[in-house]
Amino acid sequence: MNIPEGKKIYFASDNHLGAPDHKESLVREKKFVAWLDHVKEDAAAIFLLGDLFDFWFEYKSVVPKGFTRTLGKLAEITDAGIPVYYFVGNHDLWMNGYFEEELHIPVYHKPQEYTFNNKTFLIGHGDGLGPGDKGYKRMKKVFTNPVAKWFFRWLHPDLGVKLAQYLSVKNKLISGDEDIKFLGEENEWLVQYCKRKLENRHRNYFVFGHRHLPLEITLANNSKYFNLGDWISYYTYAVFDGNEMQLLKYEDVQ
Repeated sequence: MNIPEGKKIYFASDNHLGAPDHKESLVREKKFVAWLDHVKEDAAAIFLLGDLFDFWFEYKSVVPKGFTRTLGKLAEITDAGIPVYYFVGNHDLWMNGYFEEELHIPVYHKPQEYTFNNKTFLIGHGDGLGPGDKGYKRMKKVFTNPVAKWFFRWLHPDLGVKLAQYLSVKNKLISGDEDIKFLGEENEWLVQYCKRKLENRHRNYFVFGHRHLPLEITLANNSKYFNLGDWISYYTYAVFDGNEMQLLKYEDVQ
């Protein structure tokens, strides 16, 4: 993709809408929708890198209640011809066609490669990548197993969604202090993942979410790793103007 003059590509991640409750989530949702309104004015594309919802499970004819402002704004943006790309996170693994059919947003379950203005990108949510975290990797295999999903689908949505929301809010990715501390390059799994990827092929930018911590780390000559932070504590996002990538904080008054 060649980015048109005056246009930009935007990246955001980890909103966890629905957590810890509807009241607090709604405040964050309105701020995110205001950001979408702001960036749509010069967006060539928008990438959402997962965990938009704290829990999302698509039954055959039912999706979780709520998030009307966000879904409506995304539909408005895609209807206007601005492409939006979605990468599932570990809290919304169970997407199965709703975004594609209703919002015309392609959904990806694995990192994808892109080239913008001759700059190469590897983009994804970031969960389960790199060395370590073996417990989560085993758990993800269970959650994505077709048999496990089939059994969960037999729960009435009122029960299934309520149970999943309770367990999701308890997840330390939301509340754990250890998840908002930089561990050092040698202990950051995504940094190690990016460095290993560079051994095979050069990329200018690696862009991930999942860590809930805004990070910009130089990996090698002309290669950087960005973590987008979150829309719980930081309200950060990244923007690529065709030449450079920046990590920015959204303020209500622009």
